[in-house]
Amino acid sequence: MAESLTAATVDNFSAPMTSGQTFELAGRSAKYTILYFYPKDNTPGCTTESIAFREAYPEIQAANAEIYGISRDSLRSHENFKGKLGLPFELISDPEESVCNLFGVMKMKNMYGKQVRGIERSTFIIDAQGRLVKEWRGVKVNDHVAEVLEFLKSQP
Repeated sequence: MAESLTAATVDNFSAPMTSGQTFELAGRSAKYTILYFYPKDNTPGCTTESIAFREAYPEIQAANAEIYGISRDSLRSHENFKGKLGLPFELISDPEESVCNLFGVMKMKNMYGKQVRGIERSTFIIDAQGRLVKEWRGVKVNDHVAEVLEFLKSQP
């Protein structure tokens, strides 16, 4: 997909997620589906971001939204990460990068002076009709969850 997806319809996709479930975009019951892409389980920024979403989860649900974290980590890694942090939402495993590619979040990044290919921290909000209504790319962890909540609360 293009660099900017806003107002585009997101193609239906399915992917394995924690708790032995399969995520499927089509037919979600919530008004909004929030997908946050993060580089790796158990890393400082990803842990901080996931905890912030965990703390905001009651407000997210009150806005008739559901949230899912996505990375290339295995389901086993996700289950451990989810359990360790007490996350009340599911994590989607995308080791083949099919969902990452659908949203265009795979980027070349500098890590310790070397170019590496990885997930650009990004968040997408999709409405019940499958339209992308908001996206954040190159997310900085601090205050990001507050921005997501502010957007949800601004919706009619």
